[in-house]
Amino acid sequence: MKHVFLDEYSDLRSPVHRLDPRAKLVGFIALIVICVSTPPDRYAAFAAYLGLELALVALSRLPWRHVLKRALVVLPFILVVALFLPFFSRGGGSYNLGPLTVSAHGLLVLWNVAAKSTVSVLAVILLSSTTPFPDLIKGMERLKVPSLITATLSFMYRYVFVLMDELQRMRRARDSRGWSGRWFWQSRVIGHMIAALFLRSYERGERVYAAMLARGYDGKTRTVYLYALGAMEVGFVSMLVLFPLGARLIS
Repeated sequence: MKHVFLDEYSDLRSPVHRLDPRAKLVGFIALIVICVSTPPDRYAAFAAYLGLELALVALSRLPWRHVLKRALVVLPFILVVALFLPFFSRGGGSYNLGPLTVSAHGLLVLWNVAAKSTVSVLAVILLSSTTPFPDLIKGMERLKVPSLITATLSFMYRYVFVLMDELQRMRRARDSRGWSGRWFWQSRVIGHMIAALFLRSYERGERVYAAMLARGYDGKTRTVYLYALGAMEVGFVSMLVLFPLGARLIS
């Protein structure tokens, strides 16, 4: 069974896809750090960060629908929490919206959370959508990221397919027994499925790990690494560091 939702567009041909994963890791993490440390009233700087990322999306030839769909998975959870801040935060004056009162400081905090989370999520989407996951893990290993982190991420990547296989198998079995999902009392079936999915995934995960050990697994990712650091990588990292820093200082 094949699942392509994680690496759906990582094999496209574009200048961003051809870059060494180490350059993309360093560049996007630097952009996130600069964005998070920017004061919330530097509006022009946030516009420059977002403009840079949108230009990279166009350069990488990623479908806009794919980027929007990935962003909508994460951003609503962050914004729903931040949406209540103007009603509970105090300071900086207030505005009356009918029976409701919102504070200016709370609105500034809401803007701060929305702007920084949007830029950060877009950076992660660009990184994960332009780099095959095994190459990303290999790049992290070459950057001397602790093996505990890389091993955890590689197992997460490996077992998400096991989980999806088990879930699809259980859904086929459920549907073949005439489950319609129209009635409230049928919701008990969902609870039973969740418990069974946990147990079956745990057992199958143990078997997969035992098979990996039998084949000589020692905690390291074995992939052909065809990348090398060059002028393109140096220019890419410089752009993701110097352009945001310049925008932050000028704004």
